[in-house]
Amino acid sequence: MSPRSSDWWYDEAAGPLVRPYALVSGRTRPTWGRLNLATQVRAIRTSSDTSALSVEHLEILRLCRKPLSVAEVAAYLHAPLVVAKVLLSDLIQRGDVITSDASRMAVAPDRNLLQKVLDGVRAI
Repeated sequence: MSPRSSDWWYDEAAGPLVRPYALVSGRTRPTWGRLNLATQVRAIRTSSDTSALSVEHLEILRLCRKPLSVAEVAAYLHAPLVVAKVLLSDLIQRGDVITSDASRMAVAPDRNLLQKVLDGVRAI
């Protein structure tokens, strides 16, 4: 049985036969380099023209109406992490997405408080 001419690009088990790096024109490094797994990204309302954006960029903007981590964006896109980072960096440079790094905002815990907690646990 020969495949139909319109189905040559799709495999039922594998999904679309488009290489992930084709989505980002072969780029393997984000141009905005401060993205890690836990970095929170959120789309902002802008009046910028979205006609030049790819379907994946538009999907990220839709997903990021609420804050998501970079890892979550990659999972929702079903794409490798580096592909998601490249797409996100494009949107960050355009000003369509903002970031916040929770690990940089965290304050180191007070050592005295930790010792009191440990002493309390030991006393139980």
